[in-house]
Amino acid sequence: MTETRPAATASPRTAPASTGPAAPAASASDTAERPGTGAAPPRTRGAGPSRRAGGSGLRLLWCLPPLLVLTVIFLYPLALVVVEGFRGGTGTYREVFASQAFTDALVTTVALAVGATVGCVVLGFVLALVVAFVPFPGSRGVARFVDVFLSFPSFLITLALLFVYGTVGMANGLWTGVTGAEEGPFRFLTTPWGVLLAEITYFTPFVMRPLLAAFAQVETGQIEAASSLGARPARIVRRVILPEAWPALMAGGSLVLVLCLNEFAIVLFTGAKDVVTLPMLVYSKAILSSDYTAACCVATVNVVLSVGLYALYRYVTGRAGRTGGTGRSSRRAGALA
Repeated sequence: MTETRPAATASPRTAPASTGPAAPAASASDTAERPGTGAAPPRTRGAGPSRRAGGSGLRLLWCLPPLLVLTVIFLYPLALVVVEGFRGGTGTYREVFASQAFTDALVTTVALAVGATVGCVVLGFVLALVVAFVPFPGSRGVARFVDVFLSFPSFLITLALLFVYGTVGMANGLWTGVTGAEEGPFRFLTTPWGVLLAEITYFTPFVMRPLLAAFAQVETGQIEAASSLGARPARIVRRVILPEAWPALMAGGSLVLVLCLNEFAIVLFTGAKDVVTLPMLVYSKAILSSDYTAACCVATVNVVLSVGLYALYRYVTGRAGRTGGTGRSSRRAGALA
């Protein structure tokens, strides 16, 4: 008997070939209209600039109130001083510039300001190094005291120096008590050196404060690596610490320079009659001589001098910082080896 096998059928997994036309691909507009697709909606031209213009106008509107307050409180009185100096034309300025008192006051002001700035920068850098990197009991208390010292008035420090080094101060009293002399040898407070000492004493914390903040950001790992490579402390300070502290040092120095150029109370309370700075000359002409026009001329010169020296100082220090900082980080490891 012959066995009959069924005919082979097509596999159900095989899809029949399509004979119709292919479906068109979805267009970009269709894709953008369908929710759930990943395409972003088209951008509208011109929306960005209008928003930026509106934002800039709003920022300008917010800047108007402080600018108005600054103009009324500061710029308007300063403009009155300048106008008062030119009330009689330029003749008052010529008289002021030709006077020997103005020349002496100008030289004294610049010399004291530059000397005090140099002293504060050097002393403040050394003291900040000790407080920040030399472990000793009470270092945190000293750092806190620096913050408190910044709130002291300048005449208070001058009075403290008078109690110590004045004519009837502690130092002269101790000298006369031991030697039996009628007067003590300490009389430098009434000289330019006394004014310089008082300014350095008072303004040094203004350099220390930004330096302490900068030293707190220095990585101790760099100092430890330099020490393990055999670098001495002076080399570590010059190669590792000073580059990091340079901006803070320059900021503190520029602040001290401007403050010393305009300092009045220290010169007045030391009793240094032969030390006449530009602020003291303004005081003498306005209060003692009642010559307000000449006082305004000297005050205008003082403002121009302060701004000019400050700009020159920042330009020189900024240029030195850029020159000294170029490639310093890349050469630091090789220099310490």
